[in-house]
Amino acid sequence: MIRNMIALVALVIGFTVVAHADDKAKLMTRGQQVFTEYCKTCHQANGQGLGAVYPPLAKSDYLKNTPMPQIIKEVVNGKSGKIKVNGKEYNGVMAPLPKKYTDEDIASVITYVYNSFGNSGPTVTVADVKKHKKK
Repeated sequence: MIRNMIALVALVIGFTVVAHADDKAKLMTRGQQVFTEYCKTCHQANGQGLGAVYPPLAKSDYLKNTPMPQIIKEVVNGKSGKIKVNGKEYNGVMAPLPKKYTDEDIASVITYVYNSFGNSGPTVTVADVKKHKKK
């Protein structure tokens, strides 16, 4: 009986890990699509940004040090004003993600950026976006 329970618990835990990995893979794939469609123009395909105008996302201390709720709000609502990224100051405007993108698209693109370009970050869920996207 105890062996069966242990086997069941191991199966559930294993399934949860595989399901989570599948979810993250799906988010990363869609996130790359959204990034390519909309974000790449300014932040570039390699995440290095564009000169003194658009900050890099690659190995970004800003992404690492800014709480996820704020990142979600900035992607949804846009951002303007001075920021410092990797020791360099930027003072520009990031347009909000167009309304055609869904909460899943928002979660996907942020997850993609958090886990690409030399970054190592969390997985953003649709629930995170719904909770934090309001101004």
